[in-house]
Amino acid sequence: MAVSGAATDTLLDLEDIHLSFGGVKVLNGVSLAMRRGEILSIIGPNGAGKTSLLNCINVHYRPQRGTIRFEGRDIGALRPHDIAALGIARTFQKVELFHGMTVLDNVKLGRHAAMKFSLLGSFLRLPHFVREELRHRAEIEEEVLDFMGLSSFRHHQVATLPLGVRKRVDMARALATRPKLLLLDEIMAGMAVEEKEDIASYILDVHRDLGVTIAWIEHDLAAVMDLSHRVCVLNFGTKIAEGSPHAVQHDPQVIEAYLGRHHTATAAARG
Repeated sequence: MAVSGAATDTLLDLEDIHLSFGGVKVLNGVSLAMRRGEILSIIGPNGAGKTSLLNCINVHYRPQRGTIRFEGRDIGALRPHDIAALGIARTFQKVELFHGMTVLDNVKLGRHAAMKFSLLGSFLRLPHFVREELRHRAEIEEEVLDFMGLSSFRHHQVATLPLGVRKRVDMARALATRPKLLLLDEIMAGMAVEEKEDIASYILDVHRDLGVTIAWIEHDLAAVMDLSHRVCVLNFGTKIAEGSPHAVQHDPQVIEAYLGRHHTATAAARG
């Protein structure tokens, strides 16, 4: 299922990102350029700074030093809703959905920023607001829910759904924003093997059919090596490797970070 054909122009550029909380350094001079049209996986041991890096990209965290550019524009001073409007969307490691609402209503929230209406029109439900709302609802039902295999669940409350379906709802809500860049934070965490296979297919479909660039944090290294164009490896907030899945898989620093110095030395001795 290996992917191919990533583009080469830069969509996202992170330069010398430093992030600390109190005296704890979380990111230490991380630089990374994402190419438009690629799937880039970000891996590393627990506590490596992976989620913190995504949080900097969508300005949930603001680094003390460094520059983040999206399509050549410095986005460091923007607010989260401005980031979404530019075309950056994300899912979360812990599914952040409204569990008492239906699948359709959760996904509709992702389209809210794209709707054109006045506050008065929304409050009074004036005809132009109702037409706009119905148009976006139709697009979501036909394009997003169908695409993510969620049509049969549209009127189900999220709380009643299994984890694999809820992860797809989270991904559908992000897609409803019409993103250019999709940030996925351990979307396979907690899934059974069959669910992982399903979500892997959806990741490939989003990349291939919708043309969305994807930055993906994941602990399932087999899936990472199978789906990614490139892999970036963090360890204790520092980037220790970046390259093709094959190159990263055989990098001594990566092996040491995951398996320890003793394993690296043993493997070298065995030739």
